[in-house]
Amino acid sequence: MIRIYHNNRCSKSRATLALLEERGGKIEVINYLDTPPSAAELAVLLKQLGMTARELLRSGEDEYQSLGLGDPALDDAALISAMVTHPKLIERPIVVANGKAALGRPPEAVLAIL
Repeated sequence: MIRIYHNNRCSKSRATLALLEERGGKIEVINYLDTPPSAAELAVLLKQLGMTARELLRSGEDEYQSLGLGDPALDDAALISAMVTHPKLIERPIVVANGKAALGRPPEAVLAIL
């Protein structure tokens, strides 16, 4: 089973999903803006990605500025909480397969975990 945290409005997310569909197999598509991951799920994803919460944040979003998320004093828990409340802040797409996760930037980056 392959899971993709997907935003259909994002060209990288659409391209990554198309790449996964070309390879075949069962794909679970999670429209994470409608069904955001919980804080616990995000913590697991971060571990699988080998990233910090700050690295997964989309710093170009209005919420990033308005919530003051650039403050280096904010810890991972605070940043994860912001991403749960404002899932638009989560970098996308995230693909999970075989107990590993990869960010589809570029889309071909997910092939390493399949």
